[in-house]
Amino acid sequence: MEVEMKIRGLMMDPVTNMPIVILKDVSGNSVLPIWVGIYEANAIALEIEKVATPRPMTHDLIKSLLLGLNTGVRKVVVNELKEETFYALIWLERDGELISVDSRPSDALALALRLDCPIFVDDTVLKSSKLAASVSDKENEKELRRWLENLNDEDMGRYKM
Repeated sequence: MEVEMKIRGLMMDPVTNMPIVILKDVSGNSVLPIWVGIYEANAIALEIEKVATPRPMTHDLIKSLLLGLNTGVRKVVVNELKEETFYALIWLERDGELISVDSRPSDALALALRLDCPIFVDDTVLKSSKLAASVSDKENEKELRRWLENLNDEDMGRYKM
């Protein structure tokens, strides 16, 4: 089953200093953070803020090509999470035929914004993401606890707050 989502914003991860796209369920409280590259975040931010560029950016070019070929985008779907990497599909429609195209989620989201098409996330991705987050949080907590327990008196003055 697919859950419809909206882009609720972009933020920077304070730990990795990488951009995060925040997706939020349109009819509930589910939130899905997806880490993206700097350039991809910029492409999304430009469209969110409706900033016109002097020349077409890649996603604007794709939009123009699709419109020129009389091809619409029915929806984009974040459909899989494997080894902490998200995958997406762009569902195109041309002459009544549906075509799925593999995509990075960041590109699919940037295109969805430009074409004003719905964004979905497969519910298995939402469940996997929550599970993966809780597992990695537990590992980080264990690692931090081990590090703190192994600090000696000399170490205490070495780290400034």
